Amino acid sequence: MLREPEARDRAAFIELLASPEVHTYLGGSRPRDELERETPEVPEQWPGSFVVDLDGSMIGQILLRRATGHRRPAAVGKADLGYLFLPRAWGFGYAAEACAAALGWFDGVLPGEPVVLTTQTANVGSMRLAAKLGFTEVERFEAWGAEQWLGMWSPVTPSS
Repeated sequence: MLREPEARDRAAFIELLASPEVHTYLGGSRPRDELERETPEVPEQWPGSFVVDLDGSMIGQILLRRATGHRRPAAVGKADLGYLFLPRAWGFGYAAEACAAALGWFDGVLPGEPVVLTTQTANVGSMRLAAKLGFTEVERFEAWGAEQWLGMWSPVTPSS
């Protein structure tokens, strides 16, 4: 289930952001003590920010927001899909289901708008997920000392 962040999610957000496994391809995790000080009691809520809830507990986060500060011309001004899942939730298809639901929500709010996704090519799981969700490669580029992959998703519009 996708829902807004709540106060009960704070510990899971901290776990997610402090996890070295989660941040293997994202530049490294943040120190837990720093996160304890900086994470608000109720994590920020805004349209396009979802908690992925399984049986009443947060297992991940989905973010759909405009790609600001993106240096890739193909991504500028487009919505950017991001996701983080706790390692215990990996391998069950939750990311695919949750991301597909978020993309469906996005298409309902902004019909026909494309979405971009960037991941390291070394992140095999994210590359598989991008393909499963229907993202197609736009380009590959070097950044942060590794090859990156930029894909785009465009909603299927029924033909008349």
